[in-house]
Amino acid sequence: MSPQFVLRDGVRIAVTDRGGDGPAVVLLHGLAGSSRELLPTADALTPDHRVVLVDQRGHGQSTRRPDDCSREAFVDDVITVVERLLPGERVRLVGQSMGAHTAFLVAAARPDLVDRLVMLEGHAAGSDDPHEARALGDFFRSWPLPFADLPAAREALGDSPIARAWVEDLERTPEGLRPPFDADIMEATIAAVQVPRWREWESLAVPTVAVFAAHGMFEPEQRDELIRRRPATTRVDLPHGSHDAHLDAFEDWIAALRDALRP
Repeated sequence: MSPQFVLRDGVRIAVTDRGGDGPAVVLLHGLAGSSRELLPTADALTPDHRVVLVDQRGHGQSTRRPDDCSREAFVDDVITVVERLLPGERVRLVGQSMGAHTAFLVAAARPDLVDRLVMLEGHAAGSDDPHEARALGDFFRSWPLPFADLPAAREALGDSPIARAWVEDLERTPEGLRPPFDADIMEATIAAVQVPRWREWESLAVPTVAVFAAHGMFEPEQRDELIRRRPATTRVDLPHGSHDAHLDAFEDWIAALRDALRP
């Protein structure tokens, strides 16, 4: 299914509508991902929900090199998608990692558009390590691009679930295979995510579920702090999975998500 495009301030946002007749669910992927990796999640929710997937700016089939990588720009993109494609609806907003961060900021800014919020491996604390964003950018810059073919990409990136998702997302160019994102844009994007957003988190007025994987990114103390700062949050701890539990603990994730979306 080919995406449609929503244009906002010169940036094209790719949106895939998987259909379904129930309440609208909008899915947001993580950093250096795309909506492709959430297609199994989307298909598990239809036809009971109308599922819409968004390639966030700088990712997938959306504008690759936006001038603005601020959190506000990402939030405004999602708001525009909802207002234009799902007018008059309050959506169920679901995000993983950076997508979870985008999602809760959307819910904080526009609770009139969000019926409920589900965050997989997302957090509001940011990071106090000034080198973290640069290290992530350096990781993506270290990829030996372009890859000659899929076996070369697999050899370089490995066989983890997230590596397989990266390989599946590679784009064919005259020079070889390249990811649908650029390292400097990913660095700028994650640097913005690393700014603490406790005010927005504590102000959330919509029902919120925070899902953490057994072997995810966040330490127990970090998980506890998220709930302590917003006690109304429902916390779900998956028995398996990594930060990319939508890929490596899929059944656990879908069971938790269905419960979170149940009326």
